[in-house]
Amino acid sequence: MSAAVPLDTAATKPMKAVYAHMDCLMTGIANLKKAGFTDMMVMTPMPRHEVEDAVYEGEPSPVRWFTLVGATFGLTMALSLMSLTSANWPMILPGGKPVVSLPAFVPVAFEGMVLWASLFTLIGLLINCRLPATDLPEEACDPRFSSDCFGIVLERVSAHDAAKIREILEHSGAIEVEGGEGGGHHA
Repeated sequence: MSAAVPLDTAATKPMKAVYAHMDCLMTGIANLKKAGFTDMMVMTPMPRHEVEDAVYEGEPSPVRWFTLVGATFGLTMALSLMSLTSANWPMILPGGKPVVSLPAFVPVAFEGMVLWASLFTLIGLLINCRLPATDLPEEACDPRFSSDCFGIVLERVSAHDAAKIREILEHSGAIEVEGGEGGGHHA
């Protein structure tokens, strides 16, 4: 009978770097990626497309697929509702006009498509932005990140990599590096 080996949670600790300037932040992101550390959260006080491009490397947002699915669903549902309603309760139409007339359905179908596309987009944004953010690490909740500073948080830093990551962050211009193996260090 073998004993279960407990997971060593002390082997990985979060690390936070605080930057005063965006150029230093961008250097820190690039240097971490060159060293092979890609699992990071980047906080900025305002939206910056440069940070998004650096972190996601130009990969388009998956929210667009939610929008496409929502638009397709809305268009299908609107056309189905109108067609089935017209077919189930036909009117006496003079002149041989069709019971299901697509040109008359276009405005309502378009509005259904827009409505459902916007609702699915909202759902996609909430899912991909992980909102509400109840599981953020304590390091990411630094109030300076909503005021005037930029930050990088690496959630799982092993004791083996902590010194290398600390050196990368400090050499990229971080004004403060905390966490990892040896606690806080102020530059």
